[in-house]
Amino acid sequence: MGNLILRLVLALIITVAAAIYQRFTGPTHPVDGGLNWENTGINYHLLRSHNGEGDQQVAVTVADTSIDGYLIFRRFKANEGWTGMQMMREGPELKASIPHQPPAGKIEYFILLNKKGQSVTVPQDYSVITRFTGFVPAYVLIPHILVMFAAMFFSNLAGFEAIARADKAYTFTLWAAGLLFLGGMILGPIVQKFAFDAFWTGIPWGMDLTDNKTLIGMIAWIIAAYRGRKNRKARGWIIAAAVILIGVYLIPHSMMGSELDYQTMEIGTGE
Repeated sequence: MGNLILRLVLALIITVAAAIYQRFTGPTHPVDGGLNWENTGINYHLLRSHNGEGDQQVAVTVADTSIDGYLIFRRFKANEGWTGMQMMREGPELKASIPHQPPAGKIEYFILLNKKGQSVTVPQDYSVITRFTGFVPAYVLIPHILVMFAAMFFSNLAGFEAIARADKAYTFTLWAAGLLFLGGMILGPIVQKFAFDAFWTGIPWGMDLTDNKTLIGMIAWIIAAYRGRKNRKARGWIIAAAVILIGVYLIPHSMMGSELDYQTMEIGTGE
């Protein structure tokens, strides 16, 4: 029993680490930073994803009221020039809004700050890309996230059980496969439908990396469950499936995700 508790703890640690990694990586993680310019501290938290209706607010903290700012933006890969919009001051913040875009539409933007003929861009040396999505209700999104990480937990646990040659390896294999199917192949496509009006954009209809990596993980666990059914000592297949799923979770979420082509107004796969 003691060894099982140790394996439970290890599986939980890896799952929590994966959740933290997924939270703070990928193309939709906000850009945070700060700089000191003209003897003024400037702090920013720039979003790279907008869920639902309405415009996306952009704000930067600049306490010096003699500094003004402009939001500079353009549609991503639309082969068009930049548009400038003056930011309005609200206390220590300068604020503006990016116009709402269709689902999977992306906007490239940065902030230009001016003071007495001097200027600086925020962030410095690069622009931020944000993606708009349709509204995904919490009653769909939260279960999807919870079930996906529950699948990760049972995947890790099954792998450790297989390594230890423990009796519950196959039981946890079934839990991992079942939860991954529910979270990734049922709830995942429902989330995708709300966000981008398509249930599936991976193989064979597209190259969406999130869909495709989920599919790879699902195939691995189906094979492990099948092999384990015929031979409860098929440890190698269970261990391999657990390792594959860890690899899947190491790929940041939304990489090569849905992206609107502004020339055709069709949704494809982006960067």
